[in-house]
Amino acid sequence: MEDKQLLQAEFKTNLGLYWLVSGAILLCITIVGIPLLLVWFPVGLWATKRYIDNMSAELTTKKLIVRKGIFTRTENTVPLDKITDMALIQGPLMRFFNIHKLTIETAGQSGAGALINLQGVEDVEQFRAQVLAQKSALTEQTVQESMPTPDETLTCLKEISETLKRIENRLATKS
Repeated sequence: MEDKQLLQAEFKTNLGLYWLVSGAILLCITIVGIPLLLVWFPVGLWATKRYIDNMSAELTTKKLIVRKGIFTRTENTVPLDKITDMALIQGPLMRFFNIHKLTIETAGQSGAGALINLQGVEDVEQFRAQVLAQKSALTEQTVQESMPTPDETLTCLKEISETLKRIENRLATKS
């Protein structure tokens, strides 16, 4: 079966503003960072725009592909059958901007925490539901493909029966 794209995630337009405000709050809390606010807004605006332009999340029939980064670009490809948890997180500032963080954990991942974090996905609940639905469909398909047909099962049972009869005959001749 060909691995075709099912869904491409879109990101909220106010995600960059959320990151800018988060950084500004952090700089204000440190007090030493207050003078850096003059540098933070132009640099932060450029960096957040660039980062968002490089972000993508793509659901295919068999995997989830997430790309992001400015200087170091990363691409994580997660097979759907390895996903163990998809959590939605929303802090107070995120609620104000109506943004969620989607965390994706997988079987066999090393270290604590999520393997993938995605912030600002449009219709995040729907995106999450579609990923989980495709995961279930893929699992169901795999189970059906691995199940033998009734004819194969009958043939196997006949072979087992014949083997047991041979064993019984040999045991009977030894007695």
